[in-house]
Amino acid sequence: MFYIGAHLSTAKGYAHMGEEALSISANTFQFFSRNPRGSKMKKLDEADIEKLMQIAEENNFGPLLAHAPYTLNPCSSTESIESLPI
Repeated sequence: MFYIGAHLSTAKGYAHMGEEALSISANTFQFFSRNPRGSKMKKLDEADIEKLMQIAEENNFGPLLAHAPYTLNPCSSTESIESLPI
């Protein structure tokens, strides 16, 4: 089976990403684990995640990929970047 997807936004929640993937006939997608240019992360909504997992299971999604933010750089000499959680 081929997995075809896109990079989707988490702005409207995880379940919305699943619905958006279905709307473009995708069976997988990639998303940023937090703000790609900074360190701020939204609080996780367990119910929203469960709804996404249900959508994924019911529609035979392939692996979902979390993309690390651009600021992830443990070799950086910039203290504010170096101290971000991995």
